[in-house]
Amino acid sequence: MELFFGIIYFAAGFVYNGLTVLLTPIGYGPMANDLTMGIWCMAGPLAGFLLRTPGVAFLGEFLGAAVEMLLGDQWGAANLISGAVQGIGSELGFTFTLYKMYNWLTLFISSLTLTFVTFGWDWFRNGYNHFSGQMLIIMLIARFISMFVFSGILVKLISNLLQRAHLIKH
Repeated sequence: MELFFGIIYFAAGFVYNGLTVLLTPIGYGPMANDLTMGIWCMAGPLAGFLLRTPGVAFLGEFLGAAVEMLLGDQWGAANLISGAVQGIGSELGFTFTLYKMYNWLTLFISSLTLTFVTFGWDWFRNGYNHFSGQMLIIMLIARFISMFVFSGILVKLISNLLQRAHLIKH
């Protein structure tokens, strides 16, 4: 599964670059990161939601980032740090439910923790502390929407499809 997500993450780099080019002339180039972040954070919630074991959300996210790096993406070894940060954010969502609930609420909480943990990381890594308050709010909202669409809704739909195909049983 992480190999598959590593390939998706690698391809998401091209989407990120395209959005950056489109949004930069209107002053929103940095928001490309927030709009695509949900794609880069899918492996953790899916692994956690399917395998239902402490630590697998972190491991899923970290391994997906490692595969992306090995494919030769533009961020190189920095992916390992990002994968660890994203893995922590994903794992926290499952921790808040004590690994006992696996439903929409769990994915919502995981989307929230992913949003805040990764946004905090970007505060330092990508200089978000230099943006205006208005820009930060817009970026935070865009990031949460991206997280919930890709790491919440899409993860739940994938899980439902796998259950209907009798590939997993819960």
